[in-house]
Amino acid sequence: MSALVVKRATGFLIYRQLPCDKIEFLLLQASYKDHHWTPPKGHVDSGEDDITTAYRETKEEAGFDKEDLIVKDFKVEMNYQAYGRPKIVIYFLAELKNPHQNVTLSEEHQDSCWLSLDEACHKVAYEDMQETLRKCYIYIKSS
Repeated sequence: MSALVVKRATGFLIYRQLPCDKIEFLLLQASYKDHHWTPPKGHVDSGEDDITTAYRETKEEAGFDKEDLIVKDFKVEMNYQAYGRPKIVIYFLAELKNPHQNVTLSEEHQDSCWLSLDEACHKVAYEDMQETLRKCYIYIKSS
């Protein structure tokens, strides 16, 4: 019996700060399968480390470069089943330096939006992502 391969993906949970301490999170809508909403993320390529993948995927999926982000000392690891197979996703937290910078979508996504914590939790389908957003929000507010 062969060993089950665990898929690994990484990305950034990107937020922007607006006047009056308003925090909004970036979500992208997939253009495939169930059209779910997630932060930018993707599979780790051979030879890449987690943070390199997160930067590459964020550039590909949202158009943000390394210089556009302020990476925080916070990350979350999620473990779940994706299409019947185990998957690990590491999200790093990053603030967008220019809160008015436009998102540039790849073909993998059909829409994007900036949402408050409550709106983002309502938009994402999975409880573990809702909990991850809440943890990020608490971290942001306490920093």
